[in-house]
Amino acid sequence: MRNVTALVRRYVDDGRFPGTVTVVAHRDEVVLFDMYGRRDVERDRPMTADTIFRIYSMTKPIVSLGLMQLYEEGRFQLDDPVVKYLPELGRPKVYTDGSVRESIRDMTVRDLLMHTSGLAASNGSHPVSLLYQDAGLTRTSDLTLAELPALLAELPLRADPGTRWIYGISTDLVGRLCEVLGGVPLDEYLKTRIFDPLGMTDTGFSVPEASLSRFAAAYGYDDGGFTLLDDPLTSAYTQQRTYLSGVAGLVSTAGDYLRFTRMLAGGGSLDGTRIIGSRTLRFMTMNHLPGGQDLAAFADFGGETKRAGQGFGLGFGVLLDPTVAQTIGTPGEFFWGGKASTAFFVSPADELVVVFLTQLRPSASYPIRRELRAAIYASLDD
Repeated sequence: MRNVTALVRRYVDDGRFPGTVTVVAHRDEVVLFDMYGRRDVERDRPMTADTIFRIYSMTKPIVSLGLMQLYEEGRFQLDDPVVKYLPELGRPKVYTDGSVRESIRDMTVRDLLMHTSGLAASNGSHPVSLLYQDAGLTRTSDLTLAELPALLAELPLRADPGTRWIYGISTDLVGRLCEVLGGVPLDEYLKTRIFDPLGMTDTGFSVPEASLSRFAAAYGYDDGGFTLLDDPLTSAYTQQRTYLSGVAGLVSTAGDYLRFTRMLAGGGSLDGTRIIGSRTLRFMTMNHLPGGQDLAAFADFGGETKRAGQGFGLGFGVLLDPTVAQTIGTPGEFFWGGKASTAFFVSPADELVVVFLTQLRPSASYPIRRELRAAIYASLDD
């Protein structure tokens, strides 16, 4: 793993990342757990194994898996219209060329899990995103998930359900479905059904006061370096929040997320505790895009790459063809990342798990995810 440690440490030594934690497990054995740099540059606090990170969109796979636990219990079907459980969201309107019309159909539960609901992002520049912002829908909102459907009912979709893959706020409604069908608030649901059974003791929607010294600062890209964006001692994550975002709300540690990904690599079970059925998990990590398309063909999305050769399942990206994706990997690998340059991937065929954590926004600042794949796969001995 020398190439891996050299790669991430070079980023830190060159002043591009403040600090990193890189974890690689192969055949259920941790072969690399590397901490380097600082979690808080201003206070000169070193990166440690128990540093707490904003994982942003790495929240999505966790919340999606939580909803699929309820699918296994027969609480819903994937082709159920969302309006069946969230009655405010009847036949929605769609924004088209400056006007609004009725959508071709209702969004389904699977649309929410796949990001094909037509919902936009709340922080983008598209006209629908700006409508969200005007309505007060932001990640620092005082809304609750219970109030979200009524607000969205007053706003148009960005596209007809099922017609485009849009990286929007769909997973916030996945979280609301967990609440409605699971009968408890999302934070309680995830704690009871996923975090406690897996021993993920530092994962949640806020950082308790006793753990603040372990909370990393968040930085923004600045001409090849970084500047402070969110001080850990004054961050919104230090307070209990009402908006429990399934899109990007969680904090976690490398150890906690490693337990989650080891469970995924284990077919839904870890240390004798089953979280989800192996067949359900395999179903979630298949490519569900229509006609077997990849994201480059079906998505309305920029991001770090055009995502050619990559599909999408129910909460996870899926590698379809490494030659098209132009990255080393094994078909069937599933993955995702967060906007602070965090990432994970699981390759069942290689019995490989990788978790990479840092705190630099945006994630497209550097091609670290593709570089990590090259370094890690090159270190494996077939």
